[in-house]
Amino acid sequence: MKIKKVIINSRKRCFEIETARGILTLPFARLDLKPSLKDKIKAAYVDSELGNEAITYIMSSGKEDSIHLDVFLHYNRDPDYHREITLHKLTVDAITQIKRSGISKHEIVRRLKTSPSQLYRLLDPANYKKSVDEMMRLLAVLGYRVDMTVVKEVPEDDAA
Repeated sequence: MKIKKVIINSRKRCFEIETARGILTLPFARLDLKPSLKDKIKAAYVDSELGNEAITYIMSSGKEDSIHLDVFLHYNRDPDYHREITLHKLTVDAITQIKRSGISKHEIVRRLKTSPSQLYRLLDPANYKKSVDEMMRLLAVLGYRVDMTVVKEVPEDDAA
């Protein structure tokens, strides 16, 4: 996903970015380099050097910082983003367990009743078209089960 446009909303004290999925916001309070009365945000732009997946903002003092799209997605609790993070973690764990297990990939393919290309698709950390269910089946073949817990998320403002 790419960022199309960024707006500095001084009234709401936040950045607003436009993506293909809609508008996402991020309050200035979440920034590492926070604006103040003496050092305001002078400009912000979609950073093409970062693949249009981040914005860079410049303070009146000349300091600058960049914010990746993932920060906006995490703050706005984007369900697709959290699904992709879960899939990535399961994939990395599966790769690690395959290396530790000593089970050949041919044997894993046989136990999963699938094709070698499907196994390699499951083991590709950049592939998010697979399902959590498929990753759980793969880990089960390796002798592991996945325990998931549902936890009420505490807003970061309340955690302090």
